[in-house]
Amino acid sequence: MTLVAEANEDIRRRIRTIPDFPKPGIQFRDITTLLLDPEGLALAVERMIAGVEGEIDLVAGIEARGFVFAPAVALALGAGVLLIRKDGKLPGATIVEDYALEYGTDRITIHADACAPGARILLVDDLIATGGTARAAVRLLRKAGATVEQAAFVIDLPDLGGADALRGDGIAVSALVAFEGD
Repeated sequence: MTLVAEANEDIRRRIRTIPDFPKPGIQFRDITTLLLDPEGLALAVERMIAGVEGEIDLVAGIEARGFVFAPAVALALGAGVLLIRKDGKLPGATIVEDYALEYGTDRITIHADACAPGARILLVDDLIATGGTARAAVRLLRKAGATVEQAAFVIDLPDLGGADALRGDGIAVSALVAFEGD
């Protein structure tokens, strides 16, 4: 998998930028405009799966916007969907992973029986920024015995270093578009 952002100007045009949200100085990349466009959504899913290598058993979507893309990508790959949830959202026995935030910690979870040992998993989310949640998701899935070697995102914010951090964890990362400086 490689970053293919240069070839996806049609996807980039379908993503709106909202300045100063959620706070001054932030350029929020809003995928809702992409989701409203059936052709744009279809192109995004088609291109997200184009870089996937090998067989995939499950597509893991990170709460919440990863849940939007994971089922469509999974259907296209003939795979199942595994939901990575925020703490306290799953009713059964869980496996948890804590990770650092700028001010404190957070926790993500999956059901203890969400995947079989050795399951080949593609991690999917709408955006990779600092990589904290995505890296925690990889650790969580590996703790469950899964094989995680690939991740696909719609948007990369490369200046925040998340994709590079994931690559350092042995993950092949692809993103459809990159927005520099954010």
